[in-house]
Amino acid sequence: MDLHAQTQAVLLLTAYFSKPAKGELRPLSPTEWGRFARWLKEQRIAPEMLLRDDPARVLAEWTDRTVTLERIHALLNRAGALGLAVEKWQRAGLWMLIRADSDYPSRLKKHLQADSPPVLFGCGNRRLLDQGGIAIIGSRHANPEDLAFTTSLGTEAALQGLSVISGGARGVDETAMLGALGREGTAVGVLSDSLLRVATSARFRPSLLNGNLALISPFNPEAGFDVGNAMGRNKYIYCLADAAVVIAADKEQGGTWSGAVENLRHGWTPLWIKPHSDPTSGNAELVQRGGRWLPEAPCDRVTLFDRENPASTPAIDRAPDLIAESDLPPLRLSEMPASSVDPTIDKLGFYQLFLHRLRKLTTKIPVTDQELLTCFDVGKPQLRDWLKRAVEEGQVRKLSKPVRYQWQSARPEQNSLFTDERGLNHRSL
Repeated sequence: MDLHAQTQAVLLLTAYFSKPAKGELRPLSPTEWGRFARWLKEQRIAPEMLLRDDPARVLAEWTDRTVTLERIHALLNRAGALGLAVEKWQRAGLWMLIRADSDYPSRLKKHLQADSPPVLFGCGNRRLLDQGGIAIIGSRHANPEDLAFTTSLGTEAALQGLSVISGGARGVDETAMLGALGREGTAVGVLSDSLLRVATSARFRPSLLNGNLALISPFNPEAGFDVGNAMGRNKYIYCLADAAVVIAADKEQGGTWSGAVENLRHGWTPLWIKPHSDPTSGNAELVQRGGRWLPEAPCDRVTLFDRENPASTPAIDRAPDLIAESDLPPLRLSEMPASSVDPTIDKLGFYQLFLHRLRKLTTKIPVTDQELLTCFDVGKPQLRDWLKRAVEEGQVRKLSKPVRYQWQSARPEQNSLFTDERGLNHRSL
């Protein structure tokens, strides 16, 4: 067992190592651990000191109604069970994060503070945990229409370079994640049960190995389904995301409904609701409680939230159409008359006209070369040559998974000036 002593102490105090038997001692809950950890910090006592010294002496001044010295001592006396469990989990490729670890998602600590889970079990690319994304939530028993929509939404998120964050359960959760992963996007699954089994399953293993997926759970990796755990993990999905989309919710019942209402109450992230024709759906009620209708057209969903201020309510109801902007008709370089452009722009060569248009298309949202082909009347080889040149000049950033291009707005000297082949500078509009 290769674990830091602090991690061992936190696991002993807060985690189950097997299915709990009736009457078995209960580990500290996130709230209980939050109280205890805060006191330890105030007393300058590192958790691992409880493993080296006599806990009764170290905790002589600690008093709490539920977190008693007897309970702490009994929990710490489970080293054998911890060793066997951790060896099994690590052999399957699982890792463990405690709140003191640098890779522990800061979003959870920011939103939940002392109630953030003391331990996260996981598998895959842990760097995805703090990168935000779109939470997609819905029923395990969604109808085919909703599942098709969910696949499309997961694909849209991947093309925008956003991770899909979901619960990993069958139905909407799994469909959303597979929709993103199928387009070489990324996903984070927050599981309420069976992490060990899911992490070794054939449908997710390739994405775990190539770094496009992370699966996490605040519960024992071998825990079976539990309604309380399923309800409890909902808040972690919302807190990890920049925005959330509810596909379908049963009115005033079920995990999708309760999680959405909890998010609206706490304001963790903006909530979008898919329009639904089913009169028994609770989607309309969620909008009345503060959610916002998700635009029906894909081109209107290009921007679901303001990245500069992701915790705020979405700034616009109608997002700009990435591909067919009303003020930017398709650019025909070979046919453009001199009178159709600004006199300054007219002095530029084709490449500079391309840069001028590319800046407007990609300043806010990165786009793929296939999407750019619909905006420029040029062949793919010419487009790729110009994109390569723009990247080499530092005008554009090339992003991966999937490959996309975005204007380098961070370079102020490039924001206001283009340089033509003759070395002349021209101010852009």
